[in-house]
Amino acid sequence: MKNSKLQSVNGNNHNALLFNGVLWFCSFTILLLIFSEDSNPKKIDFIYTSAFLTTIIIPVLLNLYILIPYFLKREKYLLFVIAFISTIILFTQLNIWFFDYVIDYIFPDYYFISYHSSTKLIFIFSVFLIGTTLIKLSEDWIYFNSIENKRLKLEKQQIETQLTALRSQINPHFLFNSLNVIFALALEKKKETTKAIVQLSDILRYVIYDSNTERVTLKNEIILLNNYIEFQKFRHQVSDKINFTYNIIDDDYLIYPMLLLPLIENSFKHGIKGDIENTFINLNITQNNNEFHFFIENNYVKNIVISDKEHSGLGIGNIKKNLDIIYPDAHLFEITKTETAFIVSLKLFIK
Repeated sequence: MKNSKLQSVNGNNHNALLFNGVLWFCSFTILLLIFSEDSNPKKIDFIYTSAFLTTIIIPVLLNLYILIPYFLKREKYLLFVIAFISTIILFTQLNIWFFDYVIDYIFPDYYFISYHSSTKLIFIFSVFLIGTTLIKLSEDWIYFNSIENKRLKLEKQQIETQLTALRSQINPHFLFNSLNVIFALALEKKKETTKAIVQLSDILRYVIYDSNTERVTLKNEIILLNNYIEFQKFRHQVSDKINFTYNIIDDDYLIYPMLLLPLIENSFKHGIKGDIENTFINLNITQNNNEFHFFIENNYVKNIVISDKEHSGLGIGNIKKNLDIIYPDAHLFEITKTETAFIVSLKLFIK
């Protein structure tokens, strides 16, 4: 934990040796060309440039590895500005002292003086410190931007994987129940068997192929729901007690695929299972502009307990997770239980 905090303060994990090697090689070359009197630098030009650059390296490193990480990146802006300006003034004066009093002892065969005025030195030091600050911040920005992009890609992959897993939970259970329905029709040799097979084929084609996308039109989703409801009527002899109405302004309104089917599946499973005599399912879908409303209610018997071990499709809990992922802060999901009804209301607010 301590190491991660330190890295977040000090910036990215850049190669300091490579960074400084390139920086000071380029700086030495530029200063050498500036300080040389002709295009062929002499030995004294190399010595003077090296000595001058030495007085710049220290404040630049001080700025890069102390002032920026411990003041600027911690949002202590006033302290950073004061320390930054003080560093420029201090090392400008040290440069003058170095060339006036120290360098002659290091190179006694040469005579050096501080050739630049204080104003010019302040300008040079300011250019170096400001320039290297911008370079360092740019490097950090590129690094953190790449990290953020990787994080977003990973997050998207995780969300897509989770949504795929949630959606895939529907298929085995639904297929199992559907085959049971067709098997029962076939045993009784009913003429509806062929129609049921065609409807199941349409449903499975939609589930396996057409829904394999980020969004589908509301028109196609309603066709799926109609097929599902009609197919379930073969299994439950309560056709007159199942009402499906909808009022859609825009057929091309986009919605997440197979978002609604689990809610209808739960109504058939728990409602009809709970009370055959008083079974009812009322389903209504409305869409107007950017607002979508799904409403479904089914009979509910309070004393009937549905075993958790039974297959229950996607489940209310997983539906909520699904909604939180694909419609964050853009949905309202409510469940209401009365003495005789179980009601689910889902509203989507899509910009």
